[in-house]
Amino acid sequence: MILETILAVVFAITIDFTVGDPKNKFHPTAWIGTLIGKLVHLTKNNPKKTTRLSGTILTISAVTLVAVTLYFINTGLISLELAKTDFGLYDLIVTTLVIIITGILLKTTIAVKGMQLHAQLIMCSLSKNDLDDARAKLSMIVKRDTKNLDRKHIISATLESISENTVDGITGPLFYFAIFGLPGAFVYRTINTIDSMIGYKTEQFRNLGWFGANCDKILNYLPSRLTSLVMVFAVMILGKNWKHSLEIMRRDGQKTESPNAGYPMSTLAGALGTRFEKINHYVLGDGKMEFTEDHFKSAISIMKLTTILFCIIITIPMILVLSNLGWWLYA
Repeated sequence: MILETILAVVFAITIDFTVGDPKNKFHPTAWIGTLIGKLVHLTKNNPKKTTRLSGTILTISAVTLVAVTLYFINTGLISLELAKTDFGLYDLIVTTLVIIITGILLKTTIAVKGMQLHAQLIMCSLSKNDLDDARAKLSMIVKRDTKNLDRKHIISATLESISENTVDGITGPLFYFAIFGLPGAFVYRTINTIDSMIGYKTEQFRNLGWFGANCDKILNYLPSRLTSLVMVFAVMILGKNWKHSLEIMRRDGQKTESPNAGYPMSTLAGALGTRFEKINHYVLGDGKMEFTEDHFKSAISIMKLTTILFCIIITIPMILVLSNLGWWLYA
């Protein structure tokens, strides 16, 4: 099933680059968000001293439900492959079906075009000098307060989100898919969604989101660093200053409160020769906060090329190595 798995990865990336995401009501990640929301609702009346335990139970419950569901789906797809009868046409239909289903499901954990389109909406609002609308759209993809951000800080936050999404919405799912198949990709996205929804350090979610946020930190440790290195390679191919990108990544990667987010963000800041800033939190890069349309276009190009290179350099080789080691998923 090795070839089918690799083709499913290629198919998923192709769908995402060309079609993008379905409407929310058809999107599994939206369903996961709804599930998390219902679980959060069940914990809202718990005393403060028990919310950390409640958040732990919430995270484990959501992850278990998603993992078990995707395990059975994945097992069913593997069983289809194993049940092939050596009849040419039948086998071709079964193989094609497995690739399509796996690819579509994997695609729902990836958001390249979705991020590009949302970032374009923010930039479009800025081009019309509608800062309020740009702030409102930005608030959908960042945790920071966007109400009083000026134009420079709106663009900075948008570019930071593009770099961070390269891990959270692309390479992270691909990394765990390579190891654990569809269950791995979906469990990663579940943890990531939990962190996005309740991982805020506010009075309401400080304890409830503690376990999910720490799980997200652990899961992103390797993907964030691997992605940053692959991003440097993408910068090199695109003819940007890859040496400066690598230098800024090494210098500023640990400046953010998150132990992971700073790596792809500082890598992109170095590649663009600009500076990213979250007021009262961090400054990444040593350029000026003067952004043009080219900065945005370059960030999107880097995100897309990093996605392709990550598949070629990390995801596919991991699948091949694990299968040769007799890893059960691909055996």
